[in-house]
Amino acid sequence: MKGLILAAGRGTRLRPLTHTRPKPAIRVAGRPIIHYAVENLTRSGITEIGVVVSPDTAKDIRLALNGFKDARLTYIVQEESQGLAHAVRVAREWLGDSPFVMYLGDNLFEHGVARFVKAFQQDEADAVIALVPVENPQQFGVAVVEGGRIVRLLEKPQNPPTNLAVAGVYVFTPEIHEIIAGLEPSARGEYEITDAIQGLIDRGRAVRGVTVEGWWKDTGRPHDLLDANRLLLEGLEPRVEGLVSGSRVTGRVVIEPGASVLDSTILGPALIASGAVVESAFIGPFTSVGPGAQVRRAEVEFSILEDKAVVEDVNLRIQECILGVGSKVTTRKGLPKAHKLVLGDKSVVEVGE
Repeated sequence: MKGLILAAGRGTRLRPLTHTRPKPAIRVAGRPIIHYAVENLTRSGITEIGVVVSPDTAKDIRLALNGFKDARLTYIVQEESQGLAHAVRVAREWLGDSPFVMYLGDNLFEHGVARFVKAFQQDEADAVIALVPVENPQQFGVAVVEGGRIVRLLEKPQNPPTNLAVAGVYVFTPEIHEIIAGLEPSARGEYEITDAIQGLIDRGRAVRGVTVEGWWKDTGRPHDLLDANRLLLEGLEPRVEGLVSGSRVTGRVVIEPGASVLDSTILGPALIASGAVVESAFIGPFTSVGPGAQVRRAEVEFSILEDKAVVEDVNLRIQECILGVGSKVTTRKGLPKAHKLVLGDKSVVEVGE
């Protein structure tokens, strides 16, 4: 069995963070999101993995996965984004006649994908689709299930018949390629994977719906990233390998080799990545400080600081923030006492009174 990770999307809902990097390369709990996808596949015994990238995302995705030793990675370029089924079509030659797991590269699963692979193998299903109950099913592909089998799929229906959303993992036999080859674009102008799955159902094939156990996150929006960061940090095993001097470190905290924590307080769960510097600062729960980032004379909690981000000399606590690569938050000294901001498209700033 092969794995196919889709990582060609532009992540428009996460701009400006995704203006310069694709969503799967953004760090959550210290690691690029796509790391978790590869790791989940390899833990299920799948080591031959194709990664679908676009010309725009290819470089960053390769860098994010550089040095990953547990999988044989093949990069497949999707020149133009035309839907999930189109991504499978682009990967057709590489997939060959193997059954495969298709994994959306921006999704996170608490317990990985082994449950879905096992169901596919044991039940001799023609497809297994991960399902999860949601409060807003009109924003997802929705499944109608009878006796464990999916009998109907709808893509983002205005009046959903169920609350069972299609999550980001699918297991297919090679027969799916025949159906994708005959698909017509949807009203959105895309080749929908839900239409392809419906094609299997119409042929009388066994398409099983398997409910996700534990939490699942589609990291489509900034609050999803922060929540995913929180969930992953809760599973940390405490580990202090960097320099700690004159500081208090409490709870589930990871301080990686090469990090420095000086005259500071760290309350876990929190992660201080390699090369980061925390000095005369407070790092509160559910915070990840990325590689080379710096926090000096400031307080940060429930936040994500990406690579080389800087928070320095800030007298208000930084909370529920995502700071992109190389971004900087500091305090202007002297007059005029004004806020100076440089923001990308769709940025959000909340200034305390």
